[in-house]
Amino acid sequence: MANLYEKYVWEIPVRVSHWVNFLAIIVLSVTGIYIGAPKTLALQPAQYVMGWTRFVHFVAGYVFTVSFLARLYWMFAGNRYARWPEFVPFINQAGRRNMWQTLRYYIFIDKSIPHPAGHNALAGATYTLVFLLYLVMICTGFALYSEHAPFSFMHTLTGWLFLLFSNQGIRLTHHMVMWLLIAFAIHHIYSAWLMDVKERGGVMSSIFSGYKPVRKR
Repeated sequence: MANLYEKYVWEIPVRVSHWVNFLAIIVLSVTGIYIGAPKTLALQPAQYVMGWTRFVHFVAGYVFTVSFLARLYWMFAGNRYARWPEFVPFINQAGRRNMWQTLRYYIFIDKSIPHPAGHNALAGATYTLVFLLYLVMICTGFALYSEHAPFSFMHTLTGWLFLLFSNQGIRLTHHMVMWLLIAFAIHHIYSAWLMDVKERGGVMSSIFSGYKPVRKR
């Protein structure tokens, strides 16, 4: 449309970390379910199947952690749409107003919605919670992983969790957060697709190309 122009919003590190996280979570979830309950997936017995499953799980865990740390770094090195203020809109009055306006649109009170080039304020605040869930997942996962080497560097970093929680408590937390992330992923895909259709904002295509149609001011 005439009043729109293509703006480069999502830089390469943002897009790469998004898709790496997406793939890693799928691999971690499938392998994690099998590790927790081997009969769940009804796999045929095979030589060292649990060993290979754990190996894939651990590799995906390392990949996910590196992607997460890279995205945290880019919150300080990236463009304005990737930086940390986008994820804490509630710290200023304009952000809180945009959150409220977006919420009113989502619950069908208002028919119009703010059109930011980056994340809307409510989504940005939600991603803060998601990043915290990522952190919980990483810490509990590596704590469990480090149990086989109680004097290792990894155990030094994460072993303190066992002073606060039991082994089973950490496993249960790790498992529950997995389901929370799966639920978020389902909602994330649905809402992004819905907003793309409703707003014609190119949300879905932008995570591939980096460009979004933005209204001229």
